[in-house]
Amino acid sequence: MAALRCAVVPALLLAGLALAPAARAQDPEYLIFGAGVFDMNDDDTAPMLSIEFIDDRKWLWEFKPMTGFFLNFDGGMYAYAGLALDFHLGRRFVLTPSLAPGLYFEGDSKDLGHVIEFRSSIKASWQFDDSSRVGLDLSHISNAGLGSRNPGANQLMVIYSRPLGAGAK
Repeated sequence: MAALRCAVVPALLLAGLALAPAARAQDPEYLIFGAGVFDMNDDDTAPMLSIEFIDDRKWLWEFKPMTGFFLNFDGGMYAYAGLALDFHLGRRFVLTPSLAPGLYFEGDSKDLGHVIEFRSSIKASWQFDDSSRVGLDLSHISNAGLGSRNPGANQLMVIYSRPLGAGAK
């Protein structure tokens, strides 16, 4: 099951290059605020907050650079940088899968087996006329076998994406 989860987001990213509508040229950069649950499928569940930045510049086809940080209320922190891709499905609905390596500090939170962790995420958002978005972010972090333990952790957050810069309406 874990292998299936780890394969879903990369498969979406690759399939999206050929199948999904391209990211809109006018899409601005975004500052994304999130609140939700860390490790939602386990005994170490904790509330969490996040902030993420997705640039409007495109690298490697339609991929956009992103950076982010989250903390949970048990003292766990994770900082990451990677790539995201917007799939506009109609005028309002946007799917944004992303992949990012990062550094995890457990504090009194769940031991994920290594300081280096990889985050895969998919955001499902509703985009408003002013380019702001509201949605859900489902993510998974895992050390991909770098440590002797690899329990992973799943997160679910409600997100608000605030457009920035010249592309914001």
